[in-house]
Amino acid sequence: MTIDRAGLAAFLRRRRAALQPEDVGLVRGVRRRTSGLRREEVALLCNMSTDYYAKLERGRGPQPSEHLIASIAQGLDLSLDERDYLFRLAGLNAPAREPAGPHVSPGLLRILERLDDTPAEIITELGETLHQSPLGVALTGDRTSYRGPARSIGYRWFIDPAARQLYAPEDHPFLTRMFASGLRRIATLRGPGSRAAQFVNLLLAESEEFRQVWEKHEVAIPPVVKRFVHPDVGTLELHYQVLTDPEWSHHLSVYTAVPGSESHEKLQRLTAIADKSRTHPTPCR
Repeated sequence: MTIDRAGLAAFLRRRRAALQPEDVGLVRGVRRRTSGLRREEVALLCNMSTDYYAKLERGRGPQPSEHLIASIAQGLDLSLDERDYLFRLAGLNAPAREPAGPHVSPGLLRILERLDDTPAEIITELGETLHQSPLGVALTGDRTSYRGPARSIGYRWFIDPAARQLYAPEDHPFLTRMFASGLRRIATLRGPGSRAAQFVNLLLAESEEFRQVWEKHEVAIPPVVKRFVHPDVGTLELHYQVLTDPEWSHHLSVYTAVPGSESHEKLQRLTAIADKSRTHPTPCR
């Protein structure tokens, strides 16, 4: 494919003009003359130099890499169709629309960033945590550092005993059914050869418990309330709500407590602990 420099330049200019600072979390300021975003603002959002971005808008410079085009797509808040169009203008093949990929829509990220006082996380359809709110980290620990199949909480549930320590023991049988039934739904939806199907095969080979519950053929048992056993505040009973991004198959999971309840008070204590931890971090050793 050949780069369409004129088309790429025109598309970038129009998308920049269509975005307002508030759309991407920037402060407008009082002396703004530009109708949309400034070039330097877009360059900042896209993690590249202003000079390089300006050359693209002018139809000059070397052909951008896939990594740079992906950064521009994220920074300009493009839809999947717009992202694919941008790749084609740049003379590149658009990435396959893999379900549950690492690219999170800017809108979903903006919602998460506003949940400072609420445990929340963005996960893939396979339960892989991509982003967490500060209180989400305080509740469950950092879940973004896992690699390979262990990134999925459903996989860890059957393979790593430590994955169960955070949950009330009496809830373990239900959670076992929930994780297996959720994986069955995704594996059926995505079909043979999918990552979900690979997870199923791994667990069938590695976990007797999974093999037993898999034979029940249960599909998508949803949780309503989850009970967490936190080392600092004890047991919290939290209601579980999900906001789904249909374009990317990502889920924003939010945990809330009934106002005035014991769990609500514990969640406030956990918030104070998290705030203190961020203000006075533990020194590295």
